Amino acid sequence: MSGLYKGIGSPMMGLTFINAIVFGVQGNAMRRLGEDTPLNQFLAGAAAGTIQCVICCPMELAKTRMQMQGTGEKKSSSRKVYKNSLDCLARIYQREGIRGVNRGMVTTLIRETPGFGVYFLAYDLLTRSLGCEPEDPYMIPKLLFAGGMSGIASWLSTYPVDVIKSRLQADGVGGKYQYSSIMDCTRKSIQREGWRVFTRGLTSTLLRAFPVNAATFATVTLFLLYVRSDEAPKDCETAPLHAPIQTQTQPSSL
Repeated sequence: MSGLYKGIGSPMMGLTFINAIVFGVQGNAMRRLGEDTPLNQFLAGAAAGTIQCVICCPMELAKTRMQMQGTGEKKSSSRKVYKNSLDCLARIYQREGIRGVNRGMVTTLIRETPGFGVYFLAYDLLTRSLGCEPEDPYMIPKLLFAGGMSGIASWLSTYPVDVIKSRLQADGVGGKYQYSSIMDCTRKSIQREGWRVFTRGLTSTLLRAFPVNAATFATVTLFLLYVRSDEAPKDCETAPLHAPIQTQTQPSSL
């Protein structure tokens, strides 16, 4: 049973900081941009996605290496190379330096920058169209639906890049390297498995994306509504942290 949770230490440590960075940067970016428009939501989300890569890339590298540990070996003969996620990163740093810890950073940036732009844009459009307001008895289900569908939209927009990123970060396990670059990995993957390689694991990713992002967005939105209740917000905004509450002609998500 424990095999299903291999590598859980890395996301447990990293996701708290990642979400803090993402929503913090997105809120501050919206303040700077001023007007709450879908385009600005995309740009603020893209900025947040770019900055959080500093934590996301090493975290996912450690998770991938921990999950690959012992693969293909009998349980009785498997030897653990890494004790935990921090030990994994420390050993990679000792062998390969800072470049090794940031293996896959370029593909992470290519995935996360537009991915988080789509993430916040989709949430903004959905909450506007659903018209979720605090007095609406169905506000929470609407927030959960909007958050879940935003996560799915984000993953669909960048999943092929994630496939390449994962392969690059898993490359070198056991001391054998197959890929020399992003293009080399892409070319060899297509040659061996065809274009369907870019959808490998997509179903399980989407099944995870909906509940995770539904909970994330709904929690952030409801928490901010609660802590800002003295300001009597008129619509379900997670982050009009950029301006005083004003009457708006249509609901805004953030």
